[in-house]
Amino acid sequence: MPTPIKIDFVSDVSCPWCVIGLGGLETAIGRVGDLADVDIHFQPFELNPQMAPEGENIVEHIGRKYGATPQQSAQTRAMIKGRAAEYGFEMRMTDESRIYNTFDAHRLLHWAEESGRQAALKAALFEAYFTKQLNPGDPEVLADAAASVGLDRAEAAEVLASGRYAAEVRAAQELWRSRGINSVPAVIINDKYLISGGQPAEVFEGALRQVAAEA
Repeated sequence: MPTPIKIDFVSDVSCPWCVIGLGGLETAIGRVGDLADVDIHFQPFELNPQMAPEGENIVEHIGRKYGATPQQSAQTRAMIKGRAAEYGFEMRMTDESRIYNTFDAHRLLHWAEESGRQAALKAALFEAYFTKQLNPGDPEVLADAAASVGLDRAEAAEVLASGRYAAEVRAAQELWRSRGINSVPAVIINDKYLISGGQPAEVFEGALRQVAAEA
């Protein structure tokens, strides 16, 4: 009988390492097969909560925030692109890409969890931002992503326009910060084990097998 395992995946829609971490986690879940019945809950984390609606150029942003040169920024992007490709995900970031505010995306993900479409929406939002180079703060982009995974587009638009779930998202972000989460992805297994960063599938697989064995 599979061991029930709960995972809280704390991440941001505009975090490339979160794409890689999720790819590793999903690959690991596939490898452990019937050993575990894994239930993933996507938890909100904003890398840039103060970001203006129009966003900021990625090279300028990385330079200002981390002190990286344009060359270092390009090298990091190339490395991330290769890691994501290992999981079949296409990153199309360039020097012209932009970093955007993602608060509304987190509100929509909170709503999607109610109907069991949260994981599908998360994947659609990653694709919209990293592959299609769209603005994950744009209500039209968000509503389109919701519709693409079978959610009601009109209701998604209403959620976005009304400000629903803002308090819930802020409370969730504060909860994870209070638990010491200050970088993402952060993967918490059964409220007990923390795996940080875009780890390879082997790391997640080992942890899932260990938790299943302990149970």
